[in-house]
Amino acid sequence: MSSIKVMDEVLANTIAAGEVVERTLNVVKELVENSIDAKSTSIKIKLTDAGVKEIIVEDNGIGMDREDARLAFLRHATSKLKKVDDLFHIATLGFRGEALPSIASVAIVDLTTSQNQVGTHVVVEAGTIKTIESCDLQQGTTIKVRDLFYNTPVRLKYLKNLYTELALIVEYVNKMALSYPSIKFVLINNDKELLNTAGDGNLLKVIYAVYGIDVAKKMLAINGENEDYVVSGYISYPEVAKTARSVMTTLVNGRVIRNLELNRTILEAYHTYIPKDKYPIVVLNIDVDPILIDINIHPQKMDIKFSKAETLKSLVTDLITKKLKEVLLIPHANVRDIATIAEVQAQMPLAPPKSPFEIEDVVAEVKPEIEEVTFDLETEMPPSEEIPTEYRIKEMYPVGIVHKTYIIAENDDGMFIIDQHAAAERINYEKYLKALSAEQKDITNLLVPIRLEFSKDAFIRLKQHLDVLTSIGIQAEEFGDNTLIIRSHPTWLFQGYEKESIEKIIAIILEHGEFVKEKFVEKTAITLACRLSIKANDYISKEEMKYLLDNLRKCENPFTCPHGRPTIITYSNYDLERLFKRAMN
Repeated sequence: MSSIKVMDEVLANTIAAGEVVERTLNVVKELVENSIDAKSTSIKIKLTDAGVKEIIVEDNGIGMDREDARLAFLRHATSKLKKVDDLFHIATLGFRGEALPSIASVAIVDLTTSQNQVGTHVVVEAGTIKTIESCDLQQGTTIKVRDLFYNTPVRLKYLKNLYTELALIVEYVNKMALSYPSIKFVLINNDKELLNTAGDGNLLKVIYAVYGIDVAKKMLAINGENEDYVVSGYISYPEVAKTARSVMTTLVNGRVIRNLELNRTILEAYHTYIPKDKYPIVVLNIDVDPILIDINIHPQKMDIKFSKAETLKSLVTDLITKKLKEVLLIPHANVRDIATIAEVQAQMPLAPPKSPFEIEDVVAEVKPEIEEVTFDLETEMPPSEEIPTEYRIKEMYPVGIVHKTYIIAENDDGMFIIDQHAAAERINYEKYLKALSAEQKDITNLLVPIRLEFSKDAFIRLKQHLDVLTSIGIQAEEFGDNTLIIRSHPTWLFQGYEKESIEKIIAIILEHGEFVKEKFVEKTAITLACRLSIKANDYISKEEMKYLLDNLRKCENPFTCPHGRPTIITYSNYDLERLFKRAMN
């Protein structure tokens, strides 16, 4: 007797649900995507206990007739694919025909739908249709999902706490609202409204609804295209970067995706503008011919493959870097009557040249006070303060210093506070980066060579990369067991600290092992700039302050240190007048 049997349909759906439906978020995602594919202009999501008890999704889409409502609960039943070739031209969010039968196999599903005629009411329990009857309903579809995983208690046990489940749903619905600004989204949990967008097509207003007014005022519109891709959307000023990667929203033909390469490209475009552990707020929509992408690589359809990824990455990089170079990125000290903290992190201030390799971490918090600022999202766009002059910031004149760390300067626009270490670090970083990247090296031959001794394993690893030292102007030769002799070095090394600098460079080589030359150059420039710049509490004269500020102006990016922390913040003249109540509005 044969031991192989064709699997029961309900059992097959229950197994498939393990891939499609892992948590309440998956149910919301599948139902919302169906509503979008149904050409809805309004979608309401109502949750009870983060969706564990009940999820209701109401839309005003095209609806279904009685036969479609029945077929929708059969596995692989779909209106979106007819033949194999359709897989290469997918223009809808759903297409597999797995969502509804998978959900219905592990929950109680109540569906009512209408095409503006007689409606249909379907009830499905544990994958079995219990009721199909006529009902009254205006055009659209309402689906209620109750008691998720009631018949698979093991999966219910592994759901996270309700706060986690709700947070994931809110994040997803926020992203869908950003993806489709022309659709009105309402999200409610336990009768509390969490999101309500206008649905009028204004993406900036959706950003305001999701992130608040302070972020909406600090967004920059970008758009551009090449032969294969069209990219549009908003990117944030570096100063409003967040600690959560989820604030980076990328869309392909309206579909929210997670693509590591694309996210890495965006972060690299913000390199040195934001700290390593921060992420810019980004909403980028990428339009592309469906034949150039593959979205059929995971049941949840979140990842995607690009057939011409390099041209896309190049376009995204160019658009972001160009926009960041067009605007003035000095953070304003946004203080309010209601006390809020404008976080200004002072970058690892540096000490006097007598000990240039000591690091001292300082984080400063500023708590000024000013009135709340509002703006009309329909008429006013975020400022794009273009800099028409030769330099990206105007000349500043130092008037003093606070705590031997923060230079106070002024010009016609207002008052500026400059972190002397962060400014010096930015100047030195660009200097070292340019020198390390130059084809021709200025080299100094040593009358007395520098002798460096290593452990045996470190010496063996270092010998593989002696060519790297040579490429940046350091001539090194073997000198007995586990020892190197340095006979020449670049002229830009800090005088009196050549040996320590070379040791730092060699430490980077040993740390990286196999590495890309560009990454090594970048890391070396950052390390040397950090170690060889003035520290906090190091007294400098007013002439030295002026010299520092003049050189900061000449930098390609004078707004942040190489670690992405601010070098400078400003109080405009108007800010100062409001602070002292000279201006009352």
